[in-house]
Amino acid sequence: MKKGYLLLESGEVYSGVRVGKQDAVLGEIVFNTSMTGYQEIMTDPSYAGQIMTFCYPLIGNYGINPNDSENKTIHMKGAIFSNLCSVPSHYQSIETVDEWLKQSGVPGLAGIDTRAVVKKVRQSGTMKAIISDTPEVPDSAWNRPLPRNLISRVSTKKLKVYEGKGPHIALFDYGYKKSMLTSLIDMGCKVTVVPYNTSFETLASLDPDGVLLSNGPGDPMQLSSLFGELKKITSSYPTLGICLGHQLVASAYGAKTGKLLFGHRGANHPVKETATGKVWMTSQNHSYVVTKESINKDIFTVTYLNVNDGSVEGLKHNSLPIETVQYHPEAHPGPCDTHPVFKRFIDTIKEIKGEATHAVTY
Repeated sequence: MKKGYLLLESGEVYSGVRVGKQDAVLGEIVFNTSMTGYQEIMTDPSYAGQIMTFCYPLIGNYGINPNDSENKTIHMKGAIFSNLCSVPSHYQSIETVDEWLKQSGVPGLAGIDTRAVVKKVRQSGTMKAIISDTPEVPDSAWNRPLPRNLISRVSTKKLKVYEGKGPHIALFDYGYKKSMLTSLIDMGCKVTVVPYNTSFETLASLDPDGVLLSNGPGDPMQLSSLFGELKKITSSYPTLGICLGHQLVASAYGAKTGKLLFGHRGANHPVKETATGKVWMTSQNHSYVVTKESINKDIFTVTYLNVNDGSVEGLKHNSLPIETVQYHPEAHPGPCDTHPVFKRFIDTIKEIKGEATHAVTY
């Protein structure tokens, strides 16, 4: 086993064993608190450009299977583990995590004190980190910029249609998870996946009944040039925005976003529904949030708040059929408490079309 090191921009060095591709790599260090679902997490395109630290101490015990990936590619820059299992015990497993990382060209480290890493990130915030064969790197290495234009890297380049007899949904791909598509297909929808920069005119030619703006990596301001087009689109079609999609809708209508110290990543984040006071457990993965003070109350009502830090978790337009959520109602991994968000979206479309439906309540 080859020794390797995780170096943080703040100066800390952690030693471990190299797994995956044997390359040095620079990325933004983050962590996820989920106890299960490592395959789904590693294939979530929202982690593009980041080095993921798994809080749960045992990863890889059920290997990698052909069904659970949220994307065909691992977009994260690297992965950090405490104990990485080399002998998975599941009948559907086709390879180990180490083998999978090698085939995917993604570097990793095992045997790392992940608890210490997470404590440091919680204290100092997300920062640059390097996976390396040596504990020393030149100071100039920290001057290298983190990857930009992440959404253009993970988004589809062409339209893809999934036939169905229900409402036609245009899914804007900022780095969408397969489970979002599956949720719509399972409700009978026809879904057209479109590139992130699809124009209003192109969208209109597809004649959708509604629009879903997906999750994705990075700062929503990287798409500031598209805010005007997004406002035009969301003003014309029933819209559901999820995670980055939520931030983009808010930004298109004049709200501001900011970056959390270390983000929300895990499957146990409580959010409170403001209308009822009920609390739902949610799956989340984001660094940026819509700042509460910047929201125009004449345009949006805040529908959900994070119980732990009070950040905005959902918005509803006061006159247009637009709803957004910061969390992931499709989960995978995580609880399905808020999956009815999808049904509410589809029922809204059916009601607008004059089809029989019933209001959705939790």
